[in-house]
Amino acid sequence: MTTHTQGHPDSGPAASRWIRRFHPAPQAPVRLLCLPHAGGSASAYHALSQALAPRVEVLAVQYPGRQDRRREPLLDSIGALREGLARELAPWRDRPLAVFGHSMGAVLGYEVARGLCGDSGAPPVHLFVSGRGGPELEVEWALDRLEDRAMVTALGELGGTDPRLLDDEEVLRLVAPAIRSDYRAVRMYRHVPGPPLSCPITALVGDRDAMAPVGSVELWGARTSADFRLEVFPGGHFYLTENLRKVERLVYDRLTEAHSVRMTG
Repeated sequence: MTTHTQGHPDSGPAASRWIRRFHPAPQAPVRLLCLPHAGGSASAYHALSQALAPRVEVLAVQYPGRQDRRREPLLDSIGALREGLARELAPWRDRPLAVFGHSMGAVLGYEVARGLCGDSGAPPVHLFVSGRGGPELEVEWALDRLEDRAMVTALGELGGTDPRLLDDEEVLRLVAPAIRSDYRAVRMYRHVPGPPLSCPITALVGDRDAMAPVGSVELWGARTSADFRLEVFPGGHFYLTENLRKVERLVYDRLTEAHSVRMTG
């Protein structure tokens, strides 16, 4: 899932700086809130949104400090990102809501799901965590402490950004602060124990993911009192890119099978 730019999407039921709806699906019985990886943007989920529409309406999250939000202050903690996003979700909860997060987005999605389970509204119908070991595992890779070029190179080696960014000093200066902020959020995150989620969790990972070995991803099973499943795909940390159709089918099947959500299309 590489960082790139798409046209501005439909604004949805309420204007939101945080939510991008690339393929509005007013008849879809469920929405899927998608949270990008460190250094990523909402457009990382454009292809998945297109694949799932119109059966599932994807809400892709745009973090501050990138693309059309590039002039806004960066948020360098999972807690701050969670709180900012939580304030924007109310208008989108008129339909069942599932959550999908990759890498940094997985722990942020988990914290968002915890908040949804603990408030007075409906809990999420499913949590998909991708490319991240259990939340109790602390990240030791201090990529945010590297200089710009080395940091972006490290992300590029994982497949998370276009290596051509290194050829353009101006673009590198523009994207590096957001990447650094996100990796600081990842490194500083500490899991606070609490009750397990009441919704099912599906964990997804590439079989050659150096950042999230399969054994570490299995730890997510302890974070739910409902069903847990582990799905392993061929590939590395960004296995999603080459397995888009398989992931799309899996997400659709889980939302249909586990929750008896009536799907069409």
